[in-house]
Formats: sequence, C-alpha cells, structure tokens
Amino acid sequence: MAVSSAILRRFGKLLSESQQPKFVKRIATGSPLSQDVESAALPHLTDTFGRQHTYLRISLTERCNLRCQYCMPADGVQLTPKNSLLTTAEILQLAKLFVRQGVTKVRLTGGEPTVHKDVVHIVESLSNLKGLETVAITTNGLMLTRQLVELQRAGLDLLNISLDTLKPERFEQITRRKGWQKVIAGIDLAVQLGYTPKVNVVVMRGLNDDEILDFVQYTADRPIDIRFIEYMPFTGNKWDGHKMVPFREMLEIIKTQYPGFHALSNQPNDTSKAYKVLDYKGQIGFITSMSNHFCGTCNRIRLMADGSLKVCLFGNTEISLRDALRNNCSEDDLLNMIGAAVRRKKKQHAGVSQRYSTGKMLKLRTSDQESSLSYIRTVLFQNLQFCTPHVVLNKPFGNQRGVRKMSTGLTHVDSEGRASMVNVGGKAASERTAEATATIQVGREVAELIADNNIKKGDVLTVAQLAGVLGAKRTWELVPLCHNIVLAHVDVRARLDRSAAAVVLTSHVTCVGRTGVEMEALTAVTVAALTVYDMCKAVCRDMVISDIRLLSKTGGTRGDYHSLR
Repeated sequence: MAVSSAILRRFGKLLSESQQPKFVKRIATGSPLSQDVESAALPHLTDTFGRQHTYLRISLTERCNLRCQYCMPADGVQLTPKNSLLTTAEILQLAKLFVRQGVTKVRLTGGEPTVHKDVVHIVESLSNLKGLETVAITTNGLMLTRQLVELQRAGLDLLNISLDTLKPERFEQITRRKGWQKVIAGIDLAVQLGYTPKVNVVVMRGLNDDEILDFVQYTADRPIDIRFIEYMPFTGNKWDGHKMVPFREMLEIIKTQYPGFHALSNQPNDTSKAYKVLDYKGQIGFITSMSNHFCGTCNRIRLMADGSLKVCLFGNTEISLRDALRNNCSEDDLLNMIGAAVRRKKKQHAGVSQRYSTGKMLKLRTSDQESSLSYIRTVLFQNLQFCTPHVVLNKPFGNQRGVRKMSTGLTHVDSEGRASMVNVGGKAASERTAEATATIQVGREVAELIADNNIKKGDVLTVAQLAGVLGAKRTWELVPLCHNIVLAHVDVRARLDRSAAAVVLTSHVTCVGRTGVEMEALTAVTVAALTVYDMCKAVCRDMVISDIRLLSKTGGTRGDYHSLR
C-alpha cells in the first residue's frame, strides 16, 4: 500500500486542535505475553493476571524539604512547571473516578505531601468519598507537630513516617538537613493521638546498618511498626548494589540478639513481612523489593504529581491523565485509557532481585519522559494541514494540451476525470466491517527493549494501539474524499513477535452506515506502525514498515472480501 509522504509528514494538529478528543468504548491490549485472564472482559482496574488494584498512591507534589541521599542528588531535581502539575480539583476528580472503580485505599505521597498547601482539604475531601475505606499519608515527619491534629480531624486513618536513623547527627548526614527532633516529636504525637505509625527505615550498608538493633529496641515501649526497606535504585541517587542489605542478612542480625524474634501472619496484599519480639509493644517489618519481590499480590497503582499514571514503580510506562482531563475527555475515555495501562502491567518487575548484585541501576523516572497521551498529542498529531488531492495527468508528447484521463470503474473520478467524492446518499445503511494488518521490523535490540518495557518514551504497544484508534477515527480528515463515518467499534492490537523481531499490528473496524470502513482499518494500522517507529527511532532508524494490507471486509453491494494470503 502506498502512503502519501505529504500526508505522513503533515499528520498533524488534529488532536491538539480538537476540544473534545474521544476514544472508542473499548481498547484491547493484544499483549504478546501469556495471559491468565482474557483482557477484553476485565474491569478497568484488573490486570491480565487477575490482580484487582484497590490501592491508589497519589503524589501531591514533587517538592520536598529534605534531600535524602538515597532519593535525590544534593542539589535536588528539576521540578515540573506548576501549570503542568495536577490542580487540587483535578486530583480529587481523578480520585473519585478511581474510587468508583473499586479503589478502597488512597495514600498521599510526594515529594513531601505535607508541603502541599491543600493537604488538609484533600484529606477531608477523600475521607468523604463513598466507598473509600482508608486515607493514609507517607511523610518525612517534619511538619507533623503542626499539622497532625488537623489532619486527624480531616479524616486521616493511617500514617507512615520516614526515619533512617536514631542519631541526630546522622540524620543531618543522610537528609542533608536538620530536623531529627521534629520527626521524633511527630512520632510521639502520633502515638498520643491513637495512631500506630509505621516508621520506614531504608537500610544502607556502611551508613545506618549498625542501627538495626537500635530500631528493634525502639519498639519495646512504643506501639509502632518499624519497617526495614531494602535500598533501591532511583535516578539521581548514585545507587551502589553493595550498599543494599538484603532481608535475610537483617533477619540474622536481629535473631542473634533476639532469639525469640518470630514471624507474624500477613495479609495477601501486604508489602511488608511482619515480625515481632515477644512482649514488645511494637513490631518489625521487612520490605524486600530487591531480594524477594511481592509482585504477585501487587494491588497498587500510582498517580504522579504531573498526572501520569504508573502501574509499577519499577516500570517506565506512563499515560497522562492530566492531558486527557484538560482536553475534556469523557469518563469513558479516561477509564479506557486507565484500563489499557493496567492490562499492560507485567507479572513482575524486570529482574530486580538480580540487579543489586550486578550493580545495574534501574531508571525509575526521567524528568523529560513523554507521557503516552501527551506523546500522541504533541508528536503524532502535530501541524496537520489538509493535503490537496493529487491528480495524475497523462501529457502527450509535444506541445499538446494535457488531458485528464478517466479510468473506467474508479468511483472517485467523475465523467470529466476530476476527483469527486462518491454520493452514498441513495445507499441503504448496513453493518460494515473491515480488518487490516501491518508489520514493522524493529530489529533484535528494539524488540528486547519493547519486551522488557524499557523504551524511554513509554509503553510502545499500548501507545501504538491508542494512536491507531485515534487514526481510524480521523481517517476522513487525513485521506482525501473519504466520508466522515460514525464508527461503532475500533479494536487495534499490537503484538510483539520476538522471533521475527517485529511488531504485528491488526485492526478491526465496524460501523452501521452507507459506505465501507476499509480505509479506517488501513489507516489504523498505518498510524500504529508509524507510532512504533517514532517511539523507537532513538535506538534504531533502520526499522521497516511493510505488509500494510486489507485482510477482510464485509457488507455493501460489492460483497464480502477475504484475503487469501
């Protein structure tokens, strides 16, 4: 199939100029991975492995009043412009949408959530949502003595406090700021107010691993839950695998001093392995993200401060719900986007249990990463201008006047050989379907990156599917003389064929109308293939798009068609 280079070059401002971009009611994922559940029948927050996501973590802000060594560089990180962050109203709108889909627990994080000017109002609004059972917050504790009473009145149920040392001078070394006394006072206030705070301790070899037993002793007369967290890699923290103290090593250190240290029962979705010293008021937990992941029972998704949705902390897959909201997407549109992202969630994050031994750093987030919907809007649909239909002239030799030659049987050419749209007004409306396919050879390196979901621009297959759906719906604005058809259904699937180092794209389009949908199906796979190319071109520019063809069509006076290939 020949595609006009002018059309491809100018494939443009279409979506950004549209005030109300709409997606079809169903977006199937076509995941190349083996799946335990049929994706088409899944609720929006259930992935293909049957995990129901009932726990939403919302990052209120990127700002923080500490500079912890394991979290960010000393001079901080480049912050997203304020107008690109979710507003309080947008945060609450999305939270309400997630709760209606089955989320029962929301945790506010950051950055540092207590520096957000509306944190109390947000907690109060969340606590009033019908169906939401728990509102929690994770904080560094610096602001608790000033805010906790008000937060409790607003409806805060659970409290996590980050504290990596019981030594004031070491606190300043780790966080590059003062404030240890404020954090301890905040923990004590939480206990007085009736909370059982969880205290998160990131254990780092050579820095605070000598305090493991001190933290255990800290639970003797306090009803708190100390949770030792294995040191994890983040962009900017100069992660060193040798600093990571694995769960088993910490457990042996404690058992040497406390022989009666014993395990407690855990709930299915708990991230922490619970233990306790007999007769101590508090308890100990271990979060083993590096040495023993808990992906199989993961029920968490994350809404970032800029409106990006992450289905896995260790993945770079993101879609921008902010962009969708600000372009007046309907609730159905938002849910289809969310569902597509959730269904692309992998069974487990990639090889984290081995990464600390190899010293490879896992890139969790890049400040310049393009979110999926934003990518479609700013890259795929940019600077569209309508193309003038090309009229082929058959010019005789010499100075004779050019004569337009009419090709017998071409329905888009009138009796004088001029381009003309077909009048379908006299045709009867009937159900029309069309299926098409395209293939893009991406090469071994790109194929492996797609399989591991490590393309920097995001989830290639999901974004290609979304782009294909949008392309099908805009065919009449891209291809001259096509009719504006109301589509009943568009299904675009992207499948990675690792053995062939290719992405195979298929589309199925349905309408009830007076003309066929072959062009919509072909446009869908073409746009999807172009999207794969653009998202991966930084790695390889030798990718080849081929085999764009119609597989079948049904309906209409010309009868059905099924490819013999």
